[in-house]
Amino acid sequence: MSGNSPKIEKRNIDFASRSETRIAEEDPAPGNPYLAQDCRYYGYNFLDLARKRSFVDVVFLLLSGELPSTQQSGLLETLMIAFINPGPRHPATRAAMNSGIGRTFNTHILPIGLSVLGGSHLGGEEVTSAMRFFRLHHKKDPEKLVETLMSESDRPHEGDWHIAPGFGSRFGDVDPLPRKIATLLIGMQGNGAALQWGEKFVTALEPHHLGWLSTGVCAAVFCDLGFHPRAGAGLFQILSAPGILAHGLEFANKPMTAMPFLDEDHYVIAPEARNG
Repeated sequence: MSGNSPKIEKRNIDFASRSETRIAEEDPAPGNPYLAQDCRYYGYNFLDLARKRSFVDVVFLLLSGELPSTQQSGLLETLMIAFINPGPRHPATRAAMNSGIGRTFNTHILPIGLSVLGGSHLGGEEVTSAMRFFRLHHKKDPEKLVETLMSESDRPHEGDWHIAPGFGSRFGDVDPLPRKIATLLIGMQGNGAALQWGEKFVTALEPHHLGWLSTGVCAAVFCDLGFHPRAGAGLFQILSAPGILAHGLEFANKPMTAMPFLDEDHYVIAPEARNG
């Protein structure tokens, strides 16, 4: 070893002796402290929650630290049902369908779909960005903001355009389902400022043939329920998971011919890839 080698020093960092959590408190089982004989989530006994509360209530509790009000619970449950299935055209659902028909282990179908759902295109990353968009712009005039965004942006000649996270076009047009769901949620007690501001923003976008996206509606409700943007992507994955799994399992029992396959006329290799 060379005498000029740099001296290796130990990192001067003090790590915790054990991990701690405010979420769960466990009572150790007699004779085995690694097993719990009872458990509380933010002080609520888990069996009492199982007896008296809904799944939505406990999800809210785990991510916010407190149980929701009746209005908050109803709003979140309606949102979760409305977006429980992204639909067979969503990239995450297609990934699960392809995994199923490709004979992927069933235990991997949902994780594969959710990994795609975490992306920036109609996925969890866009939900997080949309929540930050609401936080940044919710006090601005929606019409003036649309004018500013339109003047500062160049609309692409092809493909969809998301003028802001959670707002734009899908398959070259306004997606009607998110708008219907937003209208349903606005009519419920417990809807908040983000959802109402988003509806005004969409009204200003209508002349430009842009509107709500599923990610925008979810982001608005998550903001109104008090969730931090870092929770948005995971919440979006939770509410969409049942539909993704159902589509993947449906195709797990089908032959490979049940999925379309490009014929030679539509299978195009880019010139640069062909030459390489």
